[in-house]
Amino acid sequence: MWCTGMTVAPESRPELAAALRWQIEAGADEAILDAPVDRFAAKPPTPAATSVAETAHGAPIESGTAHAEAPTSTAAPTETPPTPAAPPKLEPADAVNETARDLAGGCDDLAALKAALAAFDGCALKTTATNLVFGTGAANADVMLVGEAPGRDEDRDGTPFVGASGQLLDGMLEFLDMGRDRNVYITNILPWRPPGNRQPTGAEIAACLPFLERHIALVAPRLLVFLGGTSAKTLLNRTEGITRLRGQWYEYASPAMETAGVAPIPAMATLHPAYLLRQSAQKRAAWLDLIAVRVKLDEITAGNQH
Repeated sequence: MWCTGMTVAPESRPELAAALRWQIEAGADEAILDAPVDRFAAKPPTPAATSVAETAHGAPIESGTAHAEAPTSTAAPTETPPTPAAPPKLEPADAVNETARDLAGGCDDLAALKAALAAFDGCALKTTATNLVFGTGAANADVMLVGEAPGRDEDRDGTPFVGASGQLLDGMLEFLDMGRDRNVYITNILPWRPPGNRQPTGAEIAACLPFLERHIALVAPRLLVFLGGTSAKTLLNRTEGITRLRGQWYEYASPAMETAGVAPIPAMATLHPAYLLRQSAQKRAAWLDLIAVRVKLDEITAGNQH
């Protein structure tokens, strides 16, 4: 909360610094205005002012009394004020999705897909994010991990899962002889960070989903791992929470995969590493999920060698 009109004692500065660190960790790391606004000092609008404002915006006026009390003027009519320009018409969500599908479908490799995504203006998150966070890892990876959206560290670096949750994820994968430098590729549903790490909206997901579907089709991994509830529910088209979806095998398919001739891919949903940092008792469940992924990958690899 912004405070105004206060003298800060020297001994209170450590507490203010701790409060600022807490806000940054919570995702409140972006300034909206150049100067603080004291909302308590603002006066509420008077009833007369409210009435004028409503009339100016085209609110209906009650017939009868209001017209009867209006004074009659004999002065010459004044110039009619110019009609304000109509706001720009926004493109419907389904049209944005169709545009994204056309752009993504025309990409033959990851470099072209990244360039198309960078040029895409159908998601408003692009205007508030610092960097496009596309993907990282082996282009021909055996396992592809899909998270939710970039966080603060990822937004600054332009690479998915580079913060504390990414370090935890890398450590867990390394124990199973998996890593983004060898056989793992990592991306997110959204390539831009939502302000304050808020939950992505359905419109934002729908706008970016065609790019993700093409992303998966181009990497064509042997296995998919969905990190967190948003990723799992979106790509599996399910409504259950992540605790019900995790630990089971599904088959993932999309129109982009069908067009590219990619067969349905076995998929596992598991808990997001950021959740594990807050709930360390759940690390065992996520660990069991990743072990199942490793076992499944070994079975597929052994089957292809025969």
